[in-house]
Amino acid sequence: MSIQSTFATALACAGTIALAARTGAQVPSPTIEGPITSPGVAFVATTTFDLAQVGYEQAEYFISGTASAYTNTGPLGTDGMWSVAPADTATYKTRILVYRPTNPKKFRGTVVVEWLNVSGGVDAGPNWIQSHVELIREGVAWVGVSAQIVGVEGGPPLLPGLVSLPLKQVDPARYGSLHHPGDSFSYDIFSQAGQAVRAPSGPSPLGELEVKRVIAVGESQSAFRLTNYINAIHPIAGVFDGYLVHSRGSFGSPLSVVPESSKKKPGVTSIREDIDVHVLTVQTETDLTFLGYFAARQDDSKNFRLWEVAGTAHFDTYGIGIGMTDVGDSPDVAAVVLMTAAAGGVIQCDTPINSGPQHFVLNAAWSKLIRWVRTGKAPKSAPRLNVSADPSVAIEQDANGNALGGIRTPYVDAPIATLVGEQAGAIVCRIFGATTLFDAAKLAALYPTHKAFTSAYNKSLKRAVKKGWILKPDAKLMKKWAAGSNIGG
Repeated sequence: MSIQSTFATALACAGTIALAARTGAQVPSPTIEGPITSPGVAFVATTTFDLAQVGYEQAEYFISGTASAYTNTGPLGTDGMWSVAPADTATYKTRILVYRPTNPKKFRGTVVVEWLNVSGGVDAGPNWIQSHVELIREGVAWVGVSAQIVGVEGGPPLLPGLVSLPLKQVDPARYGSLHHPGDSFSYDIFSQAGQAVRAPSGPSPLGELEVKRVIAVGESQSAFRLTNYINAIHPIAGVFDGYLVHSRGSFGSPLSVVPESSKKKPGVTSIREDIDVHVLTVQTETDLTFLGYFAARQDDSKNFRLWEVAGTAHFDTYGIGIGMTDVGDSPDVAAVVLMTAAAGGVIQCDTPINSGPQHFVLNAAWSKLIRWVRTGKAPKSAPRLNVSADPSVAIEQDANGNALGGIRTPYVDAPIATLVGEQAGAIVCRIFGATTLFDAAKLAALYPTHKAFTSAYNKSLKRAVKKGWILKPDAKLMKKWAAGSNIGG
């Protein structure tokens, strides 16, 4: 098993920034080379199905230029109102990977630029894996950016027990010319990747597709960095029209690393209140507790929304399992499954991994954010998870062991299992959360008949759709799964 298988015009509304006004004028356009077709094939840990099945194609490009590091010119305070200045510069050459509709009529003008995650020692696109179904439905083009040194040159994975597989090691013939000067330069490299999409200097990574809006996304470690980017770099770069921050902690990553001069790591921080574009943060139970996001919680504002999702973990069975092959037509994606292994068996957990509704709610988040960026119509505020902070941060639970509050779905309101954000053991298993199926006696008590189950499930589902937490195409699959299940009686 390969590593890949393991891991129209914007309306002039108040508060909306038109594309023409967001030019990224201070960000240099990198040199673009490609598409790269040989030798070998593009290497990345994302979905494994043939993109042609969903009317998409893949193209890889190299981008190069001179990137700046940044040093803070004021305190890295908890309010995120940071100021930075360019520091040392260095040359770089990295890659971007593009998934785009083959039919221009299917493209609706939105490009999602993902800061590829390197926590596992390999360039991975967790947001594409978990939300590609909705991005494809929206006709979005996706661009993955190798922004960090671990993905290009190598280095120890953040998650213990995994093996570093950098591009230059995996395929020296294809990627040998790449050069990453270090993560101090990752923020400017990411800006320049966005500029390559918005105003290409050379071959366009989007081909003939007309770009109208560019949204940045990062998950986990990449979300930590994207938080820094929003607070420190966005005010001086102005490349992106919106952000989806997915599964961040309370803290950020360093703005610069040795040998750069500024080595202070940000502490607890929120998204700056004066952000001039729209930011949607999506958080799981794990993020609130184990990653400490509770300390950085902030109220919704003009350009900020926070979604906290009950019954979810930092990563889950969809992300490491069926999500890799999901083309959006199978009711099986709604099933609660038992899985204890990940990464081709390299990771073995003692307790079945969380099998919650994160991917469905993330689909809805993308739908809301894209509309927000396109029209200026903001999503309604979402309820927060019920959390006890004394003596330690813990999510309050109902009689079935599932979370109270937050964004609700049938997974917690018509449950067949307890779904939580953590489990005991190694860190990688801990952030995968846990699934504990109810035994036969409990299921029979909750749902004396199959009709009792489907009635409760569909009632909760209808409520989630009305609230905007679940999209109608996904609800159709979920309802079909429930009808075909053997739950009840």
